[in-house]
Amino acid sequence: MPHLALYTFGVLKSPLADPAPLTREFYDIGEAVYRKISQHPGYLARAEAADGDRGGLFEADWGAWGEFAVPTWYGKGHTPQTTALSATLSLWTDLRHAFDAIYTGLHREALNRRYDWFERTGHPNYVVWWVSDGVIPAWRDGVSRLEHLHEHGSARHAFTFHDSFAPDGTPSRIKGIGPKSDQVRCADPSISDPAPHTTQAPQSTPEGFTEPTTKLGG
Repeated sequence: MPHLALYTFGVLKSPLADPAPLTREFYDIGEAVYRKISQHPGYLARAEAADGDRGGLFEADWGAWGEFAVPTWYGKGHTPQTTALSATLSLWTDLRHAFDAIYTGLHREALNRRYDWFERTGHPNYVVWWVSDGVIPAWRDGVSRLEHLHEHGSARHAFTFHDSFAPDGTPSRIKGIGPKSDQVRCADPSISDPAPHTTQAPQSTPEGFTEPTTKLGG
């Protein structure tokens, strides 16, 4: 059975290494959110660095999730001292559970304060797509799909909660998930929702969008 991949990306106002209280608060809240989300129904796994070093995203060993990558619009630092971004890559059983995890509880509370930490970039902050059972998505795959979403809008290989597709590629709508209920914009590991897109991309999968071959547990 296919699983749902979720990639989120946001540009922070300050580097991750900033010792200011606001940055420390961001870490503390983020850790609490991650603990809660990892227990949420439908959650399967997320990319985690082997060393867990704060700020060392580009140098970290991400294992089967591949080399860390960022969208073309990220223009800040790449070193542990200058990196100013937050990104996540995770796997879920379905759209409903992923949506509920983001828009309820501690995560929803964090959404309400997103602009304390994140810049308004005018770009989408998350993208979702289906992968085959057992496949682990790569960072670069998430980035390419987010960039495609920004350029072309939702399509079956790169879409949003309120403009979604079923695993077979047909447009889908889940009760409670739609333009009127999906109004929060943000940018963070699990704190995310993009600006609306109205342009529909062609439904054929474009060249370059090949499914990764790495398998869970293998």
